Amino acid sequence: MNKFYITTPIYYVNDKPHIGHAYTTVLADVLARWHKLQREEVFFLVGADEHGAKIETAALSAGKSPQEFVDEKAEDFKNAWQKLNISYDNFIRTTDASHQKAVASALETIHKKGLIYQDVYKGLYCKGCEQYKTEDDLIDGLCPEHQIEPELMEEMSYFFQLAKFRDEIKEKIEANEFEIRPEERKNEVLSFIEGGLKDISISRKNVKWGIPLPFDSKYTTYVWIDAFFNYLTGLGWQGKLEGVPNFFPPDIQLMSKDILRVHATIWPALLSALDIPWPKKFFVHGFFTASGQKMSKSLGNVIWPEQMVEKFGVDGARYLIMSSLSYGHDGDISWERLTEKYKADLANGLGNLISRTMTLAQKISFLCHPEHSEGSHKKDSSPLAQNDNKGSEKLRKLYEEIKPKEILEEIWKEVDWANKYIEEKKLWELVKNDEQEAKKVLDELFATISDVAENLRPFMPETAEKILKILEAGEMKEGEILFPRIN
Repeated sequence: MNKFYITTPIYYVNDKPHIGHAYTTVLADVLARWHKLQREEVFFLVGADEHGAKIETAALSAGKSPQEFVDEKAEDFKNAWQKLNISYDNFIRTTDASHQKAVASALETIHKKGLIYQDVYKGLYCKGCEQYKTEDDLIDGLCPEHQIEPELMEEMSYFFQLAKFRDEIKEKIEANEFEIRPEERKNEVLSFIEGGLKDISISRKNVKWGIPLPFDSKYTTYVWIDAFFNYLTGLGWQGKLEGVPNFFPPDIQLMSKDILRVHATIWPALLSALDIPWPKKFFVHGFFTASGQKMSKSLGNVIWPEQMVEKFGVDGARYLIMSSLSYGHDGDISWERLTEKYKADLANGLGNLISRTMTLAQKISFLCHPEHSEGSHKKDSSPLAQNDNKGSEKLRKLYEEIKPKEILEEIWKEVDWANKYIEEKKLWELVKNDEQEAKKVLDELFATISDVAENLRPFMPETAEKILKILEAGEMKEGEILFPRIN
């Protein structure tokens, strides 16, 4: 059986999960579910990044110890993923004792190999990113992500010899041995590497909330170094060179564009330092904006995933999140647009199709007969018939390219076709006047709907099951509505 390992970044828990976190996580869930449907053995890892200066500061502001603070925040993320029906296999936390022990062991090994040395660090540091910045990274002297001026820091520090791995990283990215998609993100990383990779500080002297360096306990580990190892420790890795865990390396690592550079340079270099294979592919998605503006709590325009679930239901929220970003691009959303799309695609599109079809089928007692239960209805005309290899291959290619919006658009071609087919055939008249012809039309409609439901399993698992049960029963329960009307 083929194995498939997919990760999201572990999210920084200084606040609750927003729609950007939800996009990455729902996308990972969709891909994990699809690969399971291909009969692959899947491991899907999520988690929480819980160390560092920002956590220390946020905990202090909340009047809590850092551990109390991260315990509560980790639960916020777990609850959000439960509400969105995320089928992860493990939720790794960087405060887990096993993770901390493994990180210390790995750093000890890298230190013994002579790849870590002590020197003075002087440079610009953004507390918001917990990253060092160059002048080229700044816009008008400010971090573009957090709109704050980085601090000039000077302190003794331990450095990892990142520059030593520059050529190896560049060559593997160029050869697509280490694949970065979309292409523009690959080019962005190559351009960044061309500018020269410098050795990176891996320690903090004045940040107590972190993993102590195993070779100098006066320092704690830089939060990014700590976090990267989660992709190994989440599989049970203990920090040893031997015994790389089952499922490693990742087949796909998902992330947003703001954390690509550190992932594409520091993470593979650490793996090379430990003689561990690299990830196969990174997929980098865009950002959400709200009515043309960056989302921020201060502007009051953040869309929280639990609000979406409350308004649109679990599968409604999943559908809207997955259909909001085109391949590699940013996407602008608002409550008005989300509500319009919910009404058009779900309530008036798919929901209306099921309701009309089943109402008309009941008029002539048309059932999903046993021979049809595996989606083998006769279907000649719809766009993505299950027995149409071109249709299923098209979806497979879109999954491999990681294009969720485009996959849903293909599925909705069938929904739109079926709704038009009812109109073209005037099915409401056929059930009164020509039962034999009505059954032929219903046979195609049932097959199309069955196909839609099967194809929606990764995106809308609960809805897909409901539709297949409705088809099998040949009717909808009284008062049953797949997508309730909303304002």
